[in-house]
Amino acid sequence: MHFWVGSFCSILDINNKPIAPQGVIAISDVITLVEDMGNQIPDKSWMLYLLEIFNIQNIAIELNLICQFDNQDYFEAIFNGVNRYRFKQILPTLGHSYLRQIILTHQKKSIIYILEDQNTKQIERFDLPLLNIRDFVFEGTTHFTGIEWWNKMGNFPYSIKYSIEISQLMYGLCDNPSDSESIIYRPYNALIPNNEGSNIEYPISFYDVKIRDDCVCYNVASGTCKVGLQYC
Repeated sequence: MHFWVGSFCSILDINNKPIAPQGVIAISDVITLVEDMGNQIPDKSWMLYLLEIFNIQNIAIELNLICQFDNQDYFEAIFNGVNRYRFKQILPTLGHSYLRQIILTHQKKSIIYILEDQNTKQIERFDLPLLNIRDFVFEGTTHFTGIEWWNKMGNFPYSIKYSIEISQLMYGLCDNPSDSESIIYRPYNALIPNNEGSNIEYPISFYDVKIRDDCVCYNVASGTCKVGLQYC
């Protein structure tokens, strides 16, 4: 079974109402692995710490930390529900922080996934060409942050592998039309809760949500919740 809980990232308009920014071509965050909670993932199952953007056609583009039942933890670039690239040079390490970026490049007709270990400064990049998808629109509308579970053994979400901090939630706008990778990043400052609608309790807690360095940030640990974070 499939579950998720988290929030849509937003900005506040002049009336302090949360809205999705327009013209988005990139998103980024920093995920920090705070504590290893032990592996309670059921057999043949996995969970994801999401960095996810949907384009105007509602196609999902993701750069996720994935934890599996067999203790394989890794970062994965995903496009339209299909795993496209497993990051091999940078592996998740307790106590490290990782900058994750997804860039939609209209000029190159590609999606760029960038991962940086901020402790070691190592960078790994994957470019996914989309030349064969002629009608793909290179503009994002919705940025989702949260947790996703795939449980192949039962109808319930299970305890998470890592306690984490998510910070530096940002969106990118084109800064130079002739250079697809010239991007100006701006902070998200509001969160709107979302889940798959099952009305269950998830075995996690979102806490310490705040604005830091002008960006909204939050922590995830064991606990219970029914919805994602609301902050606005």
